[in-house]
Amino acid sequence: MRIIGITGGIGSGKTTASENLKCRGLHVIDADRIGHEIMQPGMPVLIELAMVFGGDILDDNGVLNRKKLAEAAFADPQNKKMLDSITHKEIFEEIRRRMDILSDQGVKIVFLDAALLFETGLENTCEQTWLIDAEDKIRIKRAMDRDGSTRDQVLARLKNQMSSEEKRKRASHIIDNSGDLEQLYKQLDVLISGLEKL
Repeated sequence: MRIIGITGGIGSGKTTASENLKCRGLHVIDADRIGHEIMQPGMPVLIELAMVFGGDILDDNGVLNRKKLAEAAFADPQNKKMLDSITHKEIFEEIRRRMDILSDQGVKIVFLDAALLFETGLENTCEQTWLIDAEDKIRIKRAMDRDGSTRDQVLARLKNQMSSEEKRKRASHIIDNSGDLEQLYKQLDVLISGLEKL
């Protein structure tokens, strides 16, 4: 089974690209969605996080208070490492489980959608990596429009992400999503056609 990684920073259009792949009937494993699923009330990861960071990261219904977890995790670099080690291990295991199921079903190509594809080393599981990128000013505006964030809030988030330059160096293919959806889909057409020919 061939695994193609797909990634992109805030406002790049990574999710839009992944949704288009799904509409084509292609298989996409969404690492970020898995990250949310394992944080549901009663899940083992959430229980472990509460033991490490304190029960006050959960509300009375056992739902994660993401703001409190972030405050605890980012208060100290060691705390952030602990958070990553707990969550990433579980996410990786679930990705592998889903890949095994698809492989058993005879699926030939699977896309792994992960915002932190390069940062977590998930790229090492991929035959190719596709980076969805766009001009900074476009990404900033998209993020502001989507989230209702201020420009400064978006810039702060961008500072905490791997730079586009570094991602471009690591990516097998770069998809420029500075234009409209038709241009994005045409670039995906070309890359998918290339996969199917191999």
